[in-house]
Amino acid sequence: MKALEGLREIAGRYDAVLSDVWGVVHNGIAAHPSAVEALVEFRKGGGRVVLITNAPRPSPPLIEMLDRLGVPRDAYDAMVSSGDATRAMLEPYRGKTIHYVGPPEENDSLFEGLDITLGSAEAAHAVVVTDLDHDDDTPDLYNDRITLWLSRNLPLIAANPDRVVEHGDRLIYCGGALADLYEARGGMILMAGKPYKPIYSEALRLAEAAAGHKLDRSRILAIGDSVRTDAIGAAGAGLDLLFITGSIHAAELDAFGTPDPAAINALVGPSGANLAGFMPRLAW
Repeated sequence: MKALEGLREIAGRYDAVLSDVWGVVHNGIAAHPSAVEALVEFRKGGGRVVLITNAPRPSPPLIEMLDRLGVPRDAYDAMVSSGDATRAMLEPYRGKTIHYVGPPEENDSLFEGLDITLGSAEAAHAVVVTDLDHDDDTPDLYNDRITLWLSRNLPLIAANPDRVVEHGDRLIYCGGALADLYEARGGMILMAGKPYKPIYSEALRLAEAAAGHKLDRSRILAIGDSVRTDAIGAAGAGLDLLFITGSIHAAELDAFGTPDPAAINALVGPSGANLAGFMPRLAW
């Protein structure tokens, strides 16, 4: 495991890339130009790219968001999101009421066509969390609501397993942080995004569809910035990992200063991921 100047140093070892999106390709406000270039160049060399994200919405509106952020469609072949995987988990709740937590303007595509009614926790069969209601919220603000959910034994479906995400120059809490608190207090949680198998199975299927043939796992590279989701997910799927240090772990790893490879290995090592290298920002 070593510091890399660019993906080009190891690109020849891989036929496909499964790349995280938020924190790797963009920061929630704008695309990272060097990351876009890396993915475009990898595809020019014959590699396939599938974007794999814990964003809690289905892929079509996320692709439109990437368009607005300046991520061209020739940077990737396909995308799979936690929202896509979560919709499959919501199928058993057709015709029922669920309680929704998250920004109200972002839930339409997640529930569209599922015949699910959004209602109060008192009437719900489950709680679905995309993110916290407001960017400035912290999980502890939800303790009173959690007490009610626990009293009704409601399962919590976290459409976004991420704990935190980079947004411009700050970090904000995500649905996974609330799921952690719910589980710590004895609640049942369900998640289908990274690091869980359903989203990786679909990503691998899309990569093979783009390639037109079966792919050897040893020739597929996962790229991500989170130990909890990307590193553990890559290990579980049997994929090498290129770790991006300059996002949610930037401060602790001195990503843009003089990063210590031993510290990075100590952080990522317990995940079991096979590190192909690291860099502060994805670049070619």
